[in-house]
Amino acid sequence: MHELPQQLANGLALGALYGLIAIGYTMVYGIVQLINFAHGEIFMIGGFGALTTYTALPSGTSLLVAIPLMIVGGAIASVAVATAAERFAYRPLRGAPRLAPLITAIGLSIALQQIVWQFYPDAKKAVSFPEFKGEAFQIAGNLSIQRADAFVLALAPLCMLALGVFVSKSRSGRAMQATAQDPDTAKLMGINTDRIIVMAFAIGAAFAAVAAVAYGVDKGQINFEMGFILGLKAFTAAVLGGIGNIYGAMVGGVVLGIAESLSIAYIEDVPGMQQLGGGAWANVWAFVLLILVLLVRPQGLLGERVADRA
Repeated sequence: MHELPQQLANGLALGALYGLIAIGYTMVYGIVQLINFAHGEIFMIGGFGALTTYTALPSGTSLLVAIPLMIVGGAIASVAVATAAERFAYRPLRGAPRLAPLITAIGLSIALQQIVWQFYPDAKKAVSFPEFKGEAFQIAGNLSIQRADAFVLALAPLCMLALGVFVSKSRSGRAMQATAQDPDTAKLMGINTDRIIVMAFAIGAAFAAVAAVAYGVDKGQINFEMGFILGLKAFTAAVLGGIGNIYGAMVGGVVLGIAESLSIAYIEDVPGMQQLGGGAWANVWAFVLLILVLLVRPQGLLGERVADRA
């Protein structure tokens, strides 16, 4: 039990990363009821955009100076791809049966992976990413917080709160809420729903780019496949917290991250379950948790915020 605080801290940092990616799923679904399965690849492209920005900086640039520029560069790349996908892949299918955009999203996910694999230099293998150097922060003597974990733990709640204020207080945010409730009536009230939907895709992509930078500085490398599993887990977090609910996405991410961290640390110590513990089973337990929660509370932990449409 003396390791429990450390495992909770590890899970909290992992969950914050999931939550940042999950916000993209929940923003898009909340407005157009589309599950954008290509969002994991938007996250991946944000990482490669950030890396490209870093390589363009003068040699020896401090990481503290480089990270804001990397976030901007990654966000530009991810937002450009996400808005292009909305315009050319999803918008023509907006009135189609829901299966059509879902299949399109899966196809787009595979296409984006292959484009990066084929055309980005050395992307056929893991690519080195700048990472934080230095000792971890020590709290209360026995709790160690890595610098990359501290980075995502500080950034994730700030991003979430800023988005919450934007959606609830700004004119564009209220237009998003109106479009989510009834797009046809929103159009009659003078709201450009196409612009609002593009904005939702762009905001989700920007958050994914922030998460990609946080992931890269933690792992020290990125690869063209990294968006697949992380995207699935982020989608799981969005459903777990309540799809369409911004705060629910972050709560779902944190719950998922803590559950994953604890399962890695403790399940293999349970008598008779030695074969079901460790990192190899972390993905399995994440989805087991989702199934258990949805059996009890199908709307997610904080409830969906998607209006019923006639």
